[in-house]
Amino acid sequence: MHDGAYAQGWPGYARDAQHSCTSGVASQLPQIIRWSTPVDLYPPYTGPNHTGDLYIHYGTPVITAANTLLVPVKTTGDGGFRVDARNAVNGTLLWSLATDYAVPSHDWFPICGVTLTPNDAAVAVPAAGGTILVQPSPDSAGGATPARLAFYGIASYNGNPGAYNAAIQICTPISSDTQGNLYFGYVSSFAGIPSGLARVSSDGTGSFVSAATMCGDASMQKVCYNCSPAFSNDGTTLYVAVNNGSTGYLCALNSATLARLNSVYLLDPKSSWPAWVNDDSSATPTVGPDGDVYFGVLENPSLENNDRGWLLHFSGDLGTTKLPGAFGWDDTASVVPASAVPSYSGPSSYLLLTKYNNYADFGLGDGVNRLALNDPNTPYADPRTGVSVMNPFLTVKGVTPDPGHDQTYPNAVREWCINSAAIDPINHCAVVNSEDGNLYRWDFTKATDAPGQLTPALYLAPATGEAYTPTVIGPDGAVYAINNATLFSVTSVPLLQAVLDRRNNALVFGYPRTLDNATYTVETTTDLANWTVTGVNQGTGIVGQDVITSVPLGTETKRFVRLVVTQP
Repeated sequence: MHDGAYAQGWPGYARDAQHSCTSGVASQLPQIIRWSTPVDLYPPYTGPNHTGDLYIHYGTPVITAANTLLVPVKTTGDGGFRVDARNAVNGTLLWSLATDYAVPSHDWFPICGVTLTPNDAAVAVPAAGGTILVQPSPDSAGGATPARLAFYGIASYNGNPGAYNAAIQICTPISSDTQGNLYFGYVSSFAGIPSGLARVSSDGTGSFVSAATMCGDASMQKVCYNCSPAFSNDGTTLYVAVNNGSTGYLCALNSATLARLNSVYLLDPKSSWPAWVNDDSSATPTVGPDGDVYFGVLENPSLENNDRGWLLHFSGDLGTTKLPGAFGWDDTASVVPASAVPSYSGPSSYLLLTKYNNYADFGLGDGVNRLALNDPNTPYADPRTGVSVMNPFLTVKGVTPDPGHDQTYPNAVREWCINSAAIDPINHCAVVNSEDGNLYRWDFTKATDAPGQLTPALYLAPATGEAYTPTVIGPDGAVYAINNATLFSVTSVPLLQAVLDRRNNALVFGYPRTLDNATYTVETTTDLANWTVTGVNQGTGIVGQDVITSVPLGTETKRFVRLVVTQP
């Protein structure tokens, strides 16, 4: 099922059909904002004048192998949408497609999630009445007309669109398998079409199955909001969660027929009570390279685990419950190959990156918010609950003090704001958002709390409390992050040359100055821990000018140089 994720693009939620979030190309170091664009023209801030928090989940951008980026844009206060296609290099708008999609009733605003079909043949977009719009040739869609498809038959929809629009709404991002069959959850009050999961085959034929049939429990009402379906590595099994507003199941279905293969009632690992399966969450199943399946829930009773929830862990047939993770709330676990973590020598072939926030004022939380690489096969006694959980082999703490809690919790830092973190195994790192408004690269070669775990912060937007957002890596290594209702395209500053000047015992290199409101500082170190600008020429110059700088060398056997770009 791992088909190169359509030749190194980012075709759907969490990149591939297993939701691994693992990039096939090296990411660029996040140093400058290449371009940005709003993803919400009317952000629903909780305070006046664009202040307060944002309780909305934004759809992940998807990127073709030819480097066309497609991103859903919310256009009205109550949820009108369009999809913008942009040249990913410079942000130029190529085309735009309006959709009549309407979100279902909600608390936190749910995702409008699009996907590419294999070989970037088309992009599938949610639309009204549980229909989807399929736009062909997304790299050159000028003049192409999208096809509207309905899982219950387009003739039925065309016969009474108003009735279907009022009664049926898509409630998850769309997923595609490697044959171009499309899957999504929906809610329905239409007679004869119970809420559940829909499949639209590559030839347009539709089918559906109710949430109750998927799990064998008549009390289950729908597929969980935002729960994008995932697939086994061979593509034959589909995984998705259903709920009744509070509790739920993880289900395994035959991906071709939607027949139920198995389901597991989701339980809290400490209390053994039914876990809380919440529609405010954007958790989706992750399928590991070994076929194991992971899904995040909230704890029950509430605050038993400081509102961190649990990452539940099952065998691929859902028949065996395995070691859980100590954080699962509003998170899709990312797969990190063990080879990307040089210090790891344990039994697992991969680790799982999740948030590891420890929310201040929730239970016994102290506000020391972290990310973690969890070992799915090595137990660890969780200090909060005593439950045997996945060992958090590496963690990294946030860096920005949280002014909302620093008087009571002096070590509190702003939350990590990520629901599917892009993994770069080539550079041994992940790219992650924080609610402090900055973007970071987490270096897996550094030990927990060692200097240099995080690259210098790249400022994106003012600090904002918000529902968690994804990061993405494009085919050219550019990084994409959503912060404060805006999508940012982020790249490194390219070096023009690097030459050893033996006469003056110096390293000379050049770079282009691309921003007029930024400070360019050259820093140097011999140990990758202590960086200094001493004796270094700090570059200045007009935009477009190539700046040449010289770094003096000593008697050391190695020296590292970096360019830090700071924007006000």
